Amino acid sequence: MWRNRNVWIIWSGEMVAGLGLWMSIIANLEFMQRYVPSDFMKSLILFAGLLAGVLVGPLAGRVIDASRKKTVLLYAGFGRMLSVAFMFLALHYSSVGWMVVFAVVLQISAAFYFPALQALVPMVVKEEELLAMNGVHMNVGTVSRILGTALGGAMLAVMSLYTLYMASLVAYVLLQIATWFLSVQESASVSGTGILSGEKAGDKLEEPANGRTAGEGKRRTGGFAEILPLLKTMPVVKSALLLTIVPTLFIGGFNLMVINISELQNNVQIKGLLYTVEGTSFILGALLVKRFFSKGVMLRRLLAFSLLIAVAQSSLFYGDHRIMSMVSFGLFGLCAGGFFPVVATIFQTGIPKEYHGRFFSFRAMFDRVLFQVVLLGTGFLLDTIGFKRMVLVFGGLSLLLTAYYTVQERRMAAGTRPVKGLGEPV
Repeated sequence: MWRNRNVWIIWSGEMVAGLGLWMSIIANLEFMQRYVPSDFMKSLILFAGLLAGVLVGPLAGRVIDASRKKTVLLYAGFGRMLSVAFMFLALHYSSVGWMVVFAVVLQISAAFYFPALQALVPMVVKEEELLAMNGVHMNVGTVSRILGTALGGAMLAVMSLYTLYMASLVAYVLLQIATWFLSVQESASVSGTGILSGEKAGDKLEEPANGRTAGEGKRRTGGFAEILPLLKTMPVVKSALLLTIVPTLFIGGFNLMVINISELQNNVQIKGLLYTVEGTSFILGALLVKRFFSKGVMLRRLLAFSLLIAVAQSSLFYGDHRIMSMVSFGLFGLCAGGFFPVVATIFQTGIPKEYHGRFFSFRAMFDRVLFQVVLLGTGFLLDTIGFKRMVLVFGGLSLLLTAYYTVQERRMAAGTRPVKGLGEPV
């Protein structure tokens, strides 16, 4: 894996894209602070982009499954660069409307880019290397988030918003160049064909490289209607998908919780400390997941991480104590760093490759909707029952969800043989 040219291109592209994304996020917050006085309007602007990403999700899945993944990445990259151009118009005219266009185009591009990238990863590394690949990949994303926010904040102090968005555009151009150098042998069912290359839906396909017949290799483009029945036949994948609710209950209200902890402790500096502790712990968890958690059934590892995340959520009841709040965020980061590489590996190895585009688009849509629900729920509970009761509610929900799927896992283990890539040890 470490000598694989495509792997390094993906990692370097992720780093550059992350730097550009987080610098633009810092710039977006500054722009809204200047021109959008209402917090509700700010949330609507952010929601507009997320909603666009959700609506385009089914189409993105069909396009990804019916086209070369590299081609989808390149088109999505052009869309991302175009979005920055709309932000330049927003700055020039001091227009919130152009910023909404920017947010919509950016999220539509992301709806194609990230599922295509997830579908591409199993094509560039061996199955036994997927866990390590996903762990390092997520570490690269975390490092780019830390560096991007720090660099964006520093640049904003001495430079204009134009310069910050220009830096983001340069990062996206570099990502596009890196993507161009990807060399992936895709099966005949998609190579050189697909929606983006002009193939019609009824065109006959050549025999795939894996030896299946042309009829078996024919591309399916039925949208999400085929994903839900598929999930019913794959209980481990379904369990893993729903277990992502557990870390999202923490992540969705992350910023609001940090603000409340800062107020409880009457300490402004704790904000930066909590972000640093969580980010560093996440990196450590993703590095250790392959070394210490490579033995055993993957779903059981996922359940163990979910249990510890629930403990981290509940322990924030003592968030008014500085050390305890840092321990809670550190425990969450460590467990999340192990959770997400494992769940990504389950999806990549368990879902048939001809469904990857639609499944990862479905998952992206699921994540966006879930994130918004958790964000709104966090705000509502903070206003009604307060921080301490809220973390107990979320911690309790996480424990119940983990307990339910622990029982389900034991039933599956007792009644069925492990499925390759899902239930067996790796």
